[in-house]
Amino acid sequence: MKKIFIGMLALSAVVFSCNNNKEEAKTGSSSTTIELPYKAGYTTEFTNNVSDSSLLLALNSYKYWEAGDMNGLRSTMGDSMSVRGGDGFTFEGRTDSLMPKWKAARDSMSSVAITMEVWLKNHAVKDSMDYINVWYKEVDTYKNGKVDSANYEDDNAIKNGKIVWYSSHKQPLGKKMM
Repeated sequence: MKKIFIGMLALSAVVFSCNNNKEEAKTGSSSTTIELPYKAGYTTEFTNNVSDSSLLLALNSYKYWEAGDMNGLRSTMGDSMSVRGGDGFTFEGRTDSLMPKWKAARDSMSSVAITMEVWLKNHAVKDSMDYINVWYKEVDTYKNGKVDSANYEDDNAIKNGKIVWYSSHKQPLGKKMM
């Protein structure tokens, strides 16, 4: 009996060690566990426990951009920002150094029209960071007459009531595939 118990214990240790490096997820309300082909590099533990004031802050930043209110836009951001723009623009540093770049970009346009499609409030349990994810369509009309329209998906990280990280993903509209 002792040999069977030791054998089962050894087999359990081998099975556990083989599966220890694999990402697993529970599906739905059943207790079925599936093996996923990737392990998340950041986290997969999110809740929607984010205040409506954080959502309002993020949505106001888009409203300020649309209206060309750069002072209002600046008021939604922290002292430092990390930016990954949908057009390839990147920035890491003091927000006051970022604003002249964004002001010049906005000043080149005569109008901006944003149609919000959906937003999600996500709270990362790992580091207690709040994220507001938004999907929207933006139509930019430039002073030279050029019109640029695209769908966007943006991620806004909020810390201490201010946006500190912004990442945008752009899908240009207009060209249709045959």
